[in-house]
Order: sequence, then structure tokens, then C-alpha cells
Amino acid sequence: MNIGVFTDSFRPYASGVVRSIELFAREYTNRGHKVHIFCPEYPQIPSLKEEGVYRFISVPWPTMTDFSLPIPISTNLNKKIEQLGLDIIHAHSPFLLGRLGARAARQHKLPLVFTFHTLYEQYVHYFPFFKATSKKVIKAIARNFSNSCNVVVAPTQLVENYLRSIGIETDIVKIPTGIDMGEFKDLDRDWLRNNYGVRPEEKVLLFVGRLGKEKNVAFLIKSFQVTLKSISDCRLVLTGKGPQEGYLRQLCRQLGIENKVIFTGELSRQQIVHCYASSDLFVFPSVTDTQGLVIGEAKAAGVPVVAIRAFGPAEMVNDNEDGILTELSLPAFTEAILKLLKDRNLYARMKKQSLINAPLISSAICSERMLEVYQDMIDLRTSATQIRKPYSERNLEKDNRTQQTG
Repeated sequence: MNIGVFTDSFRPYASGVVRSIELFAREYTNRGHKVHIFCPEYPQIPSLKEEGVYRFISVPWPTMTDFSLPIPISTNLNKKIEQLGLDIIHAHSPFLLGRLGARAARQHKLPLVFTFHTLYEQYVHYFPFFKATSKKVIKAIARNFSNSCNVVVAPTQLVENYLRSIGIETDIVKIPTGIDMGEFKDLDRDWLRNNYGVRPEEKVLLFVGRLGKEKNVAFLIKSFQVTLKSISDCRLVLTGKGPQEGYLRQLCRQLGIENKVIFTGELSRQQIVHCYASSDLFVFPSVTDTQGLVIGEAKAAGVPVVAIRAFGPAEMVNDNEDGILTELSLPAFTEAILKLLKDRNLYARMKKQSLINAPLISSAICSERMLEVYQDMIDLRTSATQIRKPYSERNLEKDNRTQQTG
């Protein structure tokens, strides 16, 4: 099939949304499908020429210098869609190019899928033109867009529950972004020690993600300061970049722990994988992530996790099995870190279970589930009425037909 992906962000910008698109697209391509990605260009970076990637003129985002704002205007989009013979459109944003994709789906009578990647109202601080607008308006935009789609994809059950709570009536399917297990075969367990001067006896706590307010990294740094009072041979490694990096570095200096915290900046995929493998514990303080793919990646490297019990992380971590979930409390979070670092038997058990649980959400498995959703909608696209039938109702009809002919 020919799959059209409309997204407000794509590489070289790094994020969970971009990683999700890349993983699914790779799996689809490996299965013989064609993926066509409509995304922004990045004026601050030399033009990227990639087959199957169509860039829209963009302007730099005022509060994030590495992000670009696509201008959702194209005079030849309809012609391009006809030339490509798209079978389905998958939007990854309820704004800008996501809305352009939705309009194209209506015009060409194509099924429309939307993955709800982000709790958008938690990111208002990045939207200066929304400062005078309440979070309710952001929710309304996301709700109305979702209700215009044929199917909404939620990464976790808790996100699905949230979507229902804000009034989304469209059918919802739960499909997480999977882990590329092939990346975790040849691991360098000494990578951080060899590249950042971490001593062999030091325990390494790792965070991978955007250094933005929504990731709650300041909370993590404060927790780490308390951890050092009990276990002095520790390092905190922060992998990623973002608008709060300067503030977080200053916070480390104020707390007197700047020599114990390593800011790696943005790393390549291979380097990130080695980062996971050479750490002792993955720490994830975010309360806004709809999934937390980095948690699954850490487990794929055999690294237990301490995370806040919220949305995605609450399902990505099997509490007291491959990690520990805590409330949003500095003492509780720090206590969980210390418990895992001090109890060798508990740590060994969780490390072993992490390696067992990670393949359960491999990118291969998750992509097969998404392709089934695509195919079911494509099979029933002969009329607008059929396309608009709820996904669960169509599946019930499909099951009934199978039983009658079986």
C-alpha cells in the first residue's frame, strides 16, 4: 500500500514523534509498502534530499531554535497525492501539516488515521501566540481534530482513557511505538566510561530526552543531589538538548553537583544505544509523556528503570518487575533510586526481567498491528459512509463474516 504521513516535525529534528515515524516507516518499507512523508524543511540546516520525503517551506520556531514551523500551503499537493496513488493518510499532529493532511484525506476520500503523541496542553510554554489562550482551547483543537478522523491511535491505555475523558468519540486503537531490537545486539558496556571519564566504581544514572520544561529534569537533578548524600560514587548523565539546558547547568552549579552531572548533548543513534548499555539505572521524571519510548529502549539494553507513575511510563514500566514507579514526590523518587542501587539481588532480578519484557513491544509487532488497521480501512473505503463506520463496528462485522464462512 501507499501510505501518506503528515507531520509537523521530522529529522534532523530529534523527538519521540520523529523516532516513531522513522521506526514505523522502516518496518513498512521492509514489508514492501511505500511511505511518503510530508514534513517541514529546516532553514538552519542544509537541504536534505531523501526519497519519499516532501518538504514544506518553514520558518524558525521563536522559542526553539532547532524546530521549524511549516507553512501548510501547497499548490500541487492534490496532484502529488494522485501521482503517488496514496491509499491512506496518517497524521501525526492536529495542527498545520496534520490539518493539511486531513483536508487532503477528505478531498481524495481517503481514510484518515491520527496518532495522539502528545498532551498538547502541557506544551503551551512553547507557543508564545497562545499565551493569552487557555489550555482548554488547546484541548478543544486536539479533540475536534481527533473526532474528524476515522481512527485515533493511542500509545497506551491511560492515554486512551484520557482521550475519552476530554470528549473524543472517534474509535481508538492502542498501538505503542515499538523498539528496534536489532539496535541492541552489539552493545558497548564501557562506552560512557571510555568516552566521558566515568570511573569503573561509579554508578551511572541516565536520562535520555529533550531538555525542556515538560520533561521535569530539574526534579531529577534535585533528586540526584539527595542520592549523592547516600551514594557518593554516582554520575548523572543527561543525553539530549533543549531550551532548558542553560538553566539546568546553572541549577547543577547552584546545588554544587556540576562535577557529578554530564551533559552529552545530542548523540547519534548508535551512541545513544551504547549510552543505555553503559549505564546502571534509567531515570525518567516526566509526567507528560504519552509513552516514553526511551524507557523501552533502556529495558532492551538490560537497564532497570525508575519513573513517575503517569500516562505512558505507567505502562512502559512493569512496577516491581523491571523497574519501580513512584508518585511525583522527591523523597519517593529518590528512595526508589537508592533501593535499586543498594539491593544487588533486586537489581539483578529487574535487569534480567527488563531483557525479557522489552521484545514484547518490538517495532515489528507494533507495525504489523498498525498495518492491519490500515488494511481494514482501505478495504472499506468504497464509500464515505463505509469509511466513517466506527473501527470497532467494522471489526465486529469482519469477525462475523469470518465465522459464517469458517
